[in-house]
Amino acid sequence: MLCGTMIRGAVLLAWVLCVGAAPQDLMDVCMDGKHQKVEPGKEDALHGQCTPWKDKSCCTANTSQEAHNDQSYLYNFNWDHCGIMAPACKTHFIQDTCFYECSPNLGPWIQKVDSSWRKERILDVPLCREDCDGWYNDCKLEYTCMENWHKGWNWTSGTNQCPNGTKCRRVFEVFPSAADFCEKIWSNSYKYSDERRGSGRCMQLWFNATNGNPNVAVAKHYAGIPSSARNPRIGLLLLAPLSLAPLSLAWAV
Repeated sequence: MLCGTMIRGAVLLAWVLCVGAAPQDLMDVCMDGKHQKVEPGKEDALHGQCTPWKDKSCCTANTSQEAHNDQSYLYNFNWDHCGIMAPACKTHFIQDTCFYECSPNLGPWIQKVDSSWRKERILDVPLCREDCDGWYNDCKLEYTCMENWHKGWNWTSGTNQCPNGTKCRRVFEVFPSAADFCEKIWSNSYKYSDERRGSGRCMQLWFNATNGNPNVAVAKHYAGIPSSARNPRIGLLLLAPLSLAPLSLAWAV
């Protein structure tokens, strides 16, 4: 009887470790993109708007510098494709670039992708309503000729230009709402969230690093890691040797 109990406990222990490993694998990871590092680490020299990620970053100092430059070597993207973009609007796109390149908290939303310039992307990251609304409000009077900025451009000059047959229109004419703007502009990389900043249920592009990174708790929530538990597997591990009954499918529910 004792031997059987120990065997069942060992099997349960192995099962718990296997099941519990997946959520942790979604934490502190870097996307397999074009410029991200293999794994996050400290970067004391991050530049400008990218500095909130300096304690644990997926981007290098050089990448953070280029994130602030027009038509940088990162993607040769021209923000001014329909005239000069206002600084108030451009600062949001710079912050978006820093978030995309530097954040180690995007694991729950990383998806494999068959692309010539990256192997992974983010999909439906829940963006706090204040961040999306602020971005849209500061950019809605700017001009663009494209609804999806990921594809469809004329790249013959080496940088993105409006394709033939398109015309420059106000952003609010192309995107009638903040949700429409944030979700469509980067191929559904973001999902407009009704949750507010600090709720622990939506990601912030902007945060004050002196108070910590609020996106860590959000990533834990969507990865299924209880925020109140130091190690959610400990309880089950302690109970494993006490299980006298045969394992059943009920454990897997």
